[in-house]
Amino acid sequence: MSPTPATPTAPTGSDTDSDAAHLASLGYSSEFKRDMSPWANFSLGFTYLSPVVGVYSLFAYALATGGPPMIWSFLIVGVGQLLVALVFSEVVAQYPVAGGVYPWARRLWGRRWAWMTGWIYLIALLCTIASVVYGAGPYLASTFGFAPTVNTAIVCSLAILALATVINFLGTRVLATAAVIGFTAEIVGALAVGGWLLATHRHHNLGALFDTFGAQGSHSYLWAFAAAGLIGVYQYYGFEACGDVAEEVPDPGRLIPKAMRRTIYIGGAAATFVCLALVLSVADIPAVISGKDADPVTTLLDQAFGTVGSKVVLGIVLLSFLSCAMSLQAAASRLAFSYGRDDMIMGSRLLRKFSQAKHVPPYALLLAAIVPAVVVVGSKISTDALTKVISFAAVGIYLGFQMVVLAALRARLKGWQPSGKYRLGRWGLPVNIAALAYGLLAIVNMCWPRTPGTPWYDNWIVPLSAVVVVGIGLLYMAVHRSHGRSDAPYDDAIPKAAALPGS
Repeated sequence: MSPTPATPTAPTGSDTDSDAAHLASLGYSSEFKRDMSPWANFSLGFTYLSPVVGVYSLFAYALATGGPPMIWSFLIVGVGQLLVALVFSEVVAQYPVAGGVYPWARRLWGRRWAWMTGWIYLIALLCTIASVVYGAGPYLASTFGFAPTVNTAIVCSLAILALATVINFLGTRVLATAAVIGFTAEIVGALAVGGWLLATHRHHNLGALFDTFGAQGSHSYLWAFAAAGLIGVYQYYGFEACGDVAEEVPDPGRLIPKAMRRTIYIGGAAATFVCLALVLSVADIPAVISGKDADPVTTLLDQAFGTVGSKVVLGIVLLSFLSCAMSLQAAASRLAFSYGRDDMIMGSRLLRKFSQAKHVPPYALLLAAIVPAVVVVGSKISTDALTKVISFAAVGIYLGFQMVVLAALRARLKGWQPSGKYRLGRWGLPVNIAALAYGLLAIVNMCWPRTPGTPWYDNWIVPLSAVVVVGIGLLYMAVHRSHGRSDAPYDDAIPKAAALPGS
């Protein structure tokens, strides 16, 4: 399904001219510098996906909910998200434009669909940035021995957010270098920590991966597995960030699809290995399931590495959180810049401004720092309110994904023939249908209420948050019709001769 890979080479003048000519044919003249190498582009997606952040954040919940078999969700979700990545690969190969899902939806469907796709995805990204830096706060506080108070968590979170912002402001080359460093530290750390746990602290054999330890209670294990499988669902996104910076990568039509698939393969394998090492090394799994050990990761690291060793591991974890926040910011800022460049939203005059010195969109980057900072500071008023805000993060990203997948399917049925350097050929339609089916099932799983003892609005918080975000977006579109004034190219994937009447 993929073209024969070519050996990566440094871009020549003719390569750069070809990239610029392709972009010009799509209606844009880029101000970004193509300083991001293929490995840096992959590293950006990998650090956004971040196996350490994803696994360490949800391991306790997943193990308590579904027992060790929850690890199989990584395989199931990995295959599903690979299908999505293959659809994205065809689209970005033909439309290598900064901003990712927004410009893709614009070319596949139209301005209104693109506006809503970008709106949902941008809000989800900003909430995800807030959730990542807030999740890193306790680790930073623990590393330096600070008391675990709300104020300490906020200060530590803002410190990580500020550092990620500074790195992004230093330009594409520094961002690329930081992404590669983050990838190297995270993959080496994941392998080293996992290898050490398996070699010195393993308490179970592989048979434990098929033992639920009674996690399902009196109910069918299918429901417990579906709930615990959220660890896989929340893990496998980030590959799309490779396409968000398409104007900063040489030969993007060939290299970005490869980076997306590599992110799924290597990121998924690393996440599965980390989870495997943790599962087999937890001494008392029933204690985790019963709630007696609410933080098995910290318990395990303290037991396996001691005070000094656990500090080193915490340092790797912190670097992973920083790299993840940095990559998320890069993706969010390019999306906001793309919105502004097309004059699609209030504040476009600022969002489309570009720093010629650093070759970054400064105001779009500020947006990707200020909004998450406000969300984090809001935890001072109510930590519960923060939880409600960021509950939209993952489902919003999946919604943005599936709006592009649906747009691609609609375009295929109307005659779109992908013409980029990466094409699925006759596999395009079945892969597209399977990707849409998977994504819809994943969204239903995320939205399914699982806390019957709580007030109804808490039980339904994930779908309710999605309804609120979409509702605000629709209201904005009705009141401030900027999307209708944008004259940037749109709806040009479908051959006009093949388009249905009235489309």
